[in-house]
Amino acid sequence: MKRQERSTMVKKRNSNKKNKQSNFAKLSIFQPNKYKFKKNCPLSGKGAPIVDYKNIKLLKKYISENGKILPSRITSISQKKQRLLSLSIRRARNLALI
Repeated sequence: MKRQERSTMVKKRNSNKKNKQSNFAKLSIFQPNKYKFKKNCPLSGKGAPIVDYKNIKLLKKYISENGKILPSRITSISQKKQRLLSLSIRRARNLALI
C-alpha cells in the first residue's frame, strides 16, 4: 500500500510542475510585444527640415547637455536620418559651429 501511495504522490508532483509556467515565461521581457506601434521620424516626410551641418538650431536639438549625440531610440529618428544627423553634427563640431 505504501509503495502505491508514494508512486501516486510522485506522479502528482510531476504533473503540477508541468501545468505551472516557469518564472522566465512570466517575465515581460520574454513575452512577445503585443502593442507595437510605429513612431514617425520627425526628419522625414513633408515639411521636414533639411539635415545639414549649417543648420545649428536643428543639430542642437539632438545633442545632450554634455555634447553627446542622442541615440535614435530616444529621438525616434530613422536609421538613415540618424547616420546623416550624426555626420552633420561631427562636421559642425570640426568647423567649431557647435
